[in-house]
Amino acid sequence: MARLPGEPADLGARIAVQLRERIEEAVDFVCLDVLVAGRRAAGRPAPVADSASDRAEYQAGVRAFLAHLAEAIAPALTPAQRERVQATGGAGPDEAARLLAVQVALARALPDYWQRFEACRLTFPPPSPESGGERRGLLRRLFRRA
Repeated sequence: MARLPGEPADLGARIAVQLRERIEEAVDFVCLDVLVAGRRAAGRPAPVADSASDRAEYQAGVRAFLAHLAEAIAPALTPAQRERVQATGGAGPDEAARLLAVQVALARALPDYWQRFEACRLTFPPPSPESGGERRGLLRRLFRRA
């Protein structure tokens, strides 16, 4: 297997790098989809790449989704898997990098990681308690008969 310049020579390290890239791509897809759908539902414009506030909102969504994944998957781990994930995951310069490292460790420990990822994707974002009430109130005001 040929390697690209800058890739680690160790096969295990190359697998970890590629796995990290795949998880980053999947998380990007989920979080951008949620952000765009939420804005569309609220009648707001789509996010813009060079907007600092849009980028901050997106990054907050990434951290929330990664935390959601960790909370949903961690309870099903065996003690040995939990120990391995704690030993290898959670290293990084910031919260998002640490949460992503945990996901890489989980993906390496769990053969059904991507099925669990998909199940978590379907439950994200969790419904907010006020969800729906505002819409009914808005619809009631719009369609109120005088």
